[in-house]
Amino acid sequence: MRQTSTVVFCAVDALVPIRGQIQDGFDEFCLALEHANVPMVWVTDRSRAQMDEPLRKLGHRHPFIGEAGCGVYLPEGYFHLRAEGTVRMGRFTCIPIAEPQPAGAQALETVAGESSVEVVALKSLSSRELSQNLGLPAREAEAARQRDFDELFFFAGTSEDDVSRFREVARQRKLSLQRHGVLWSLSVGGNVGRAVRELLKLYERALRFRPNAAGIATIERSEMLFPVCDRRVLLRKKSPGGETDGTKEKENAKIREHFLSSPDVWDSVLAEIAVK
Repeated sequence: MRQTSTVVFCAVDALVPIRGQIQDGFDEFCLALEHANVPMVWVTDRSRAQMDEPLRKLGHRHPFIGEAGCGVYLPEGYFHLRAEGTVRMGRFTCIPIAEPQPAGAQALETVAGESSVEVVALKSLSSRELSQNLGLPAREAEAARQRDFDELFFFAGTSEDDVSRFREVARQRKLSLQRHGVLWSLSVGGNVGRAVRELLKLYERALRFRPNAAGIATIERSEMLFPVCDRRVLLRKKSPGGETDGTKEKENAKIREHFLSSPDVWDSVLAEIAVK
């Protein structure tokens, strides 16, 4: 591995959508980091199967953190050292953060039963039902439910009180519950912060010093990523009426904000990352 003083951790789901166009300028930003020898680790809620196409399309050759912090996926031969506790998953070496399936599926069944809340796991749907519920072609929909660790589901005709009760049982059992729009995921041990820390340990061993961790995220994923990063770049969106997304104020001066609608947003973000 070539020397670098910074590793970038970027929450990419809002920037590289499953359907539609990649965020303007993001591909050039990726190339600029490559030229500057700054590795960028993608952080995503998606499964390993879902990441094949975007990784190939953008030529991404660095690790990624999948299923909302459930596993760290390393390309073949990325680190020329042995990482303890790794397992082989497809073409990747994986550092498991959460317990592998069927732990997630079993946890979902347990929490639903204890809370008396009806849920529908994606694995229970037919291919046609899955495609209709996700609004995706059959092949892409199947990739969404091919999970290594967590279990994807949605609530069936539940009230806010039902959801609150379900969340409380999951909290008491110390399970990781994440919301993804209308879908939810449940895992036994998934944690983005821990995934980042485990990967930084490998970079530190390979480089023989600890690099800075720079986090890039939209408001939806900033809370899980920013606490473990030395520098933090928040990507803001604006509604058609000009209102800024989200209402939470930035917690400290370490968070730098940039608007995705700005024509020079990626030049500005690159300048933030380049700060020593």
